[in-house]
Amino acid sequence: MSHTTGVLIIVENLPLPFDRRVWQEACALRDAGYRVSIVCPRAPGYDEPRVDIDEIAIYRHPLPVEADSAAGYALEYGAALFWQLVLSLRIACTRGFRVIHACNPPDTIFIVAAFWRLMGKRFLFDHHDLCPELYEAKFGRRDRFYRLMRTLERWTFRMARVSLATNDSFRRIAIERGGMAPEDVFVVRSGPNLDRIRAMPADKALRRGRRHLVGYVGVMGRQEGLDTLLEIIADIVHRRGRDDIQFCLVGFGTELETLRRQAIDLDIAAHVDFPGRLEGEALMTVLSTADVCVSPDPLNAMNDHSTMNKIMEYMALGKPSVQFDLTEGRFSAREASLYARPGDTADFADKLLQLIDDPDLRHAMGAYGQQRVRDTLAWRFEVPKLLAAYERVLE
Repeated sequence: MSHTTGVLIIVENLPLPFDRRVWQEACALRDAGYRVSIVCPRAPGYDEPRVDIDEIAIYRHPLPVEADSAAGYALEYGAALFWQLVLSLRIACTRGFRVIHACNPPDTIFIVAAFWRLMGKRFLFDHHDLCPELYEAKFGRRDRFYRLMRTLERWTFRMARVSLATNDSFRRIAIERGGMAPEDVFVVRSGPNLDRIRAMPADKALRRGRRHLVGYVGVMGRQEGLDTLLEIIADIVHRRGRDDIQFCLVGFGTELETLRRQAIDLDIAAHVDFPGRLEGEALMTVLSTADVCVSPDPLNAMNDHSTMNKIMEYMALGKPSVQFDLTEGRFSAREASLYARPGDTADFADKLLQLIDDPDLRHAMGAYGQQRVRDTLAWRFEVPKLLAAYERVLE
């Protein structure tokens, strides 16, 4: 592979370098000698339209809305496609590229790739989310828009020379639903980068004077189950009378303000902090201080097949967790988590309090999870698979 081989990574739903999986991929490709350029949206704190970080060129474009309706999604996706095409033309004329590496959601970036395939560029699809299942999880129906999602997904797979799957469930979908040849689908998990994730001294102030802290980090969206988590917290605080637990829910998204209002309505605002988006030492401090972490994603077709990055980050810091019993969640955590019956909020509360009240169990589960990450799930084990996928796409 030539040290001048250019790669263009296109991401629509998160800015870089905030998107941890994509940034790890970009750094791994750079370290292997590729020249990496990235197109992504702007966001608060990521406002510079053009920035170079560690020899990776990032081009950020505006988006008109953060969509939560069909009309909003159409406007967002249309604007994103416009900027992706414009910026890809600019990058082609300045830095050059041979491979377009498209990260969903949404499954529309193949339109840009189709244009460049006419110019001899290769298309690699990095399959992060099951967009049809994501639509169903958000809106609870399989209508014409769901069928459109299936069509866009099918076209994306047909256009791709190689696909990256985040787990074996996604690999089966790429082969069975996407029609890809098995040898063209590579499982590259979103393993934690142990050079980035490190324990920090506990910050007692995060406990707000209470004995225990429960942590969460992730997207504040409609399908993450955070509204259910707040109901579980209300049950723990009011019905079970536990005033010794503070909750810190880290992240941002379209539902953040709604969740803050819900916490007030449930009279648990004093027990729940919403610090918004945190990174680096601030994020590591919250997770290092937490006694237990949670993943309240409900059982549905999308979540059952998805690997939750937060679970592996909890494990990397030696934190036990509670989650609903989902296929890929159980594969990731194994003995590092307790599993509540899907949809059973009382069982989830029981499991959470079981961990809170048993420090020996917490320690054993945390140690198991940390060792599992170090021995099996860390990002360094995924880099050779990513590079093998690139060798394949460039054949």
